[in-house]
Amino acid sequence: MLAEELIVAKRELATNGFLDIELDPALDLFQEIERLKKEKNAILLAHYYQEPDIQDVADYIGDSLGLAQQAEKTTADMIVFAGVHFMAETAKILNPGKKVVIPDLKAGCSLSDSCPPPLFKKFKEQHPGHVVVSYINCSAGIKALSDVICTSSNAKAVVESFPRDQKIIFAPDKNLGAYINKVTGRNMVLWNGACMVHEIFSLEKITKLKVRHPNAKLIAHPECEDPILRIADYIGSTTGLLKYTQTDSSQEYIVATETGILHQMMKANPGKTFIPAPPDNSCACNDCPHMKRNTLEKIYLCMEYETPEITMDEELRLAARKPIDRMLEISKKAGL
Repeated sequence: MLAEELIVAKRELATNGFLDIELDPALDLFQEIERLKKEKNAILLAHYYQEPDIQDVADYIGDSLGLAQQAEKTTADMIVFAGVHFMAETAKILNPGKKVVIPDLKAGCSLSDSCPPPLFKKFKEQHPGHVVVSYINCSAGIKALSDVICTSSNAKAVVESFPRDQKIIFAPDKNLGAYINKVTGRNMVLWNGACMVHEIFSLEKITKLKVRHPNAKLIAHPECEDPILRIADYIGSTTGLLKYTQTDSSQEYIVATETGILHQMMKANPGKTFIPAPPDNSCACNDCPHMKRNTLEKIYLCMEYETPEITMDEELRLAARKPIDRMLEISKKAGL
């Protein structure tokens, strides 16, 4: 590709989040991505909810906590983040001197979008004397308004790091907040946000599925609504669910979270059966449309042209980093 064409391509990619390029079908994308990793000293981080091919080519696969920890300690020059926008943003917050790119700028998050910083700032002002614990699934603007960040893996430890009489606002996920209130005995004020993927599981369909599979255990992410959590055999973060299937003696599981994790569950447990919990719509499984915007083709293009790149105002980055650092410190002390 000529230098002028490359400049135009990079500009289009930065604007649109992807290029409408018809790649040579003979191109081995796995091989090309590995080549680009070496040439550019790049690391590919992928969330469990990515499609199987992306998980298989990634250098690290994890949930939000694991990805933040990996982003903090990487020595790579470029971080390629196969996830959604707030995750790539977190990597940039932790690595101001590194180039952070994301395959598709339009890979957003319904939960993050449910908590606009200006509205949350007013909400916070209405609750003086409260500290703010925010789930990592939020924008840099919300992180900057928070005292400490948490993930589903460490939310209990983060909340319990505060004295019992400390008033707390928990944002943005009301379902995770309600679950943490229940397991800690706290009475946190909850922002009314939720994840579209975890809110549409059908209690009726899951109940019928349990009747058809009486030996199957229902395992659920704490972002699910309370009626689902009440009938779950195990509740845990994405990594927690994966580890549970590896140590539990059952042979069959109904999994109430985004279906991407089933790939790792099947790889780790080849003799076990995993059934995606059905949502309350015509689909048989529950995919996150934002996570699934990423493809191998977009990852290759993103690495080749080093764009779309995540950039951030330095003042915002520093404000957002403080609560993330506090989370990582609490996690380390808790052995997470």
